[in-house]
Amino acid sequence: MIFEQIAVGGCQSYLLGCADTCAGALIDPEVSQIDRYLALASRDALRIRFVIDTHTHADHFSAARQLADRLGAMTVMHRASPAPGVDMRVDDGESLVLGKLRLQVLHTPGHTADSMCLVGEDRVFTGDTLLIGGTGRTDLPTGDPEALYDSLFGRLLKLDPALQVYPAHDYKGRSHSTLGEEIASNPRLQQRDKAAFVQMMKSLDLSMPTHLTEALRTNMSGGKTVAQMLAEAAACVPFMSMAELLSRVQATPAELIVLDVREREAYEAGHIPGARLLPRGQLELRVNSELPDPTARIVTCCEFGRISTLAAATLRSMGFQRAVALDGGMKSWLEAGYPMRAGPAA
Repeated sequence: MIFEQIAVGGCQSYLLGCADTCAGALIDPEVSQIDRYLALASRDALRIRFVIDTHTHADHFSAARQLADRLGAMTVMHRASPAPGVDMRVDDGESLVLGKLRLQVLHTPGHTADSMCLVGEDRVFTGDTLLIGGTGRTDLPTGDPEALYDSLFGRLLKLDPALQVYPAHDYKGRSHSTLGEEIASNPRLQQRDKAAFVQMMKSLDLSMPTHLTEALRTNMSGGKTVAQMLAEAAACVPFMSMAELLSRVQATPAELIVLDVREREAYEAGHIPGARLLPRGQLELRVNSELPDPTARIVTCCEFGRISTLAAATLRSMGFQRAVALDGGMKSWLEAGYPMRAGPAA
């Protein structure tokens, strides 16, 4: 078997495949590692057939759809998943075939309603159902401590104790464990009375995952993350440095339009001399009256350089092909000691 474990920021994902047929799969891929997954699959000459999420993630952004589109693979989730556009919805007891390898689906709700484990010949990919020295939390959307107890003690822990455990997360640098080791030493598995286990899970005082709302929104809907939108915008617009813009606004005539896309209050507190105000939220509605010349050279600016990148990309999509974004924002402009002007637009 070809096998690679990819760890980043506590997230664990897995590339595996059949050495004889080169059929492969990716389990729980994370969006920041897309190029890495592609490089590893190419290195091992794997043809990725399945990109699998063991559950709807709330603490990181799934790369399943993007990878599947690039690789011509199928996305796979449990049939209870709310995510749209899943190519293959699987159920308990079914198997995914990778040449001579088999991954059997074990439905293990509790952390989420759609949680599943994937059981191979000598290992089990447990998602967030069972972690090394812990279990998945049950206080996030569709979590259920009673269901988790049943999934653990009624199903997963009844498998061969020699099976290696590969979870979707580990924050202490550990690569894997075994079911037997977890049964013997995992603190949460020592509460074998159901009522005591449920009470323990309900009393955990855990902080909410970073980007919880955005992760759930994108992973459940197939929508884009803010970072993805910014990256796509940055890939299709040029940028102008602050020093270059300064030299051009000081020239006579300036021969370009500096378009400040912040809200009025921020603009009036301080803006680049000569800049026009057109808040990003009004851009599409006012662009025809405010920018009648589609051939004009336009430099968008905002507080930190993110909204202006989106604005420049929008302008280009509307036909303003000379729209560019300031490389930086007004905060950096001010820190550099460049000239500012306060007050309303002229």
